[in-house]
Amino acid sequence: MSAAMPAEPLVRFQGVQKSYDGASLVVRDLNLDIYPGEFLSLLGPSGSGKTTCLMMLAGFETPTGGDILLDGQRLNDVPPHHRNLGMVFQNYALFPHLTVEQNLEYPLKVRKVAPADRTRRVHEALGMVQMQSFAKRYPAQLSGGQQQRVALARALVFEPKIVLMDEPLGALDKQLREHMQLELKALHRQLGITFVYVTHDQSEALTMSNRIAVFNQGIIQQVSAADTLYETPCNRFVAGFVGDSNQFPGTVRQTDGEHCQVALNDGTLIEGINVQHLTAGAPCVVAIRPERIEPGAHDGQPNRFQARTVDEVYLGDHVRLRCRIGESETFFVKMPLAANPEAQTRGQDIALKVDRQYVRVFQP
Repeated sequence: MSAAMPAEPLVRFQGVQKSYDGASLVVRDLNLDIYPGEFLSLLGPSGSGKTTCLMMLAGFETPTGGDILLDGQRLNDVPPHHRNLGMVFQNYALFPHLTVEQNLEYPLKVRKVAPADRTRRVHEALGMVQMQSFAKRYPAQLSGGQQQRVALARALVFEPKIVLMDEPLGALDKQLREHMQLELKALHRQLGITFVYVTHDQSEALTMSNRIAVFNQGIIQQVSAADTLYETPCNRFVAGFVGDSNQFPGTVRQTDGEHCQVALNDGTLIEGINVQHLTAGAPCVVAIRPERIEPGAHDGQPNRFQARTVDEVYLGDHVRLRCRIGESETFFVKMPLAANPEAQTRGQDIALKVDRQYVRVFQP
């Protein structure tokens, strides 16, 4: 937990489970704290349980087991409209027969807010997302990005404690999606409201979040700040799902404190951090980020190895080399254009190195 975070969580999941058929669990023993004012992303592949987790917090799904607490109060049996949570869906869920301002008024009418106060709040919420001049338009007269802004304003208009977002940028094109990511991050910083955001896009989660909870098969694998998650994944799944990661099978040869030496299948020796405390002789997987592999002399020292380039992709500021050690699987090296021009020729032998602090060794 970050030192800047309050001691008491705003939301607490305690041993929460969810099953739709009484047999298989979509969410298994979920324990998660969400702190006031943070931007938390729930990240994972389709079917990992992240959206179910969000829907249980919103009140649209009921936990099969465990408790969900908001400000220390049990939420399990509280209906959605009494939870004071704003919700933004992927398809926006705007009422097509109502204007923009009428869409924003609706949740205030449900809460029996006085007319004068409704007008003020609608105007303020539209101002937050720069949509005041569109108040009289209908959803069909708006672009996808504009509808997304209106949906966000509607989630903010009744001043909720938390805003929940279920892949709200998924329907937008790449350029607009990236622009909206930065706008959402800036709005979160401005408002200080707690955001809980579901996505399967790891770059989106890394761009926007204070913390990220990585889901797989109904279990949270790791909850960390974005940089910690990227640099120090706790297992092979997180290393492979968050960012690019080369993964080499091998066998632990020897251990030395927090480090170990691994022999890859072709005999190449690699030293790295023994994340899961494997013992000598154990099968393992070595994970290395492409940008951490550099040109270096092949002098027989650990973490220096010979490879052959298979092909390369020019990406403007760098070249992405696909390489192979011996007859093993291919792997990638992210190399600056000026680093080693001759290495960027297909079929070229190149010497590479990696510092052991950037090598992580996991169970296979």
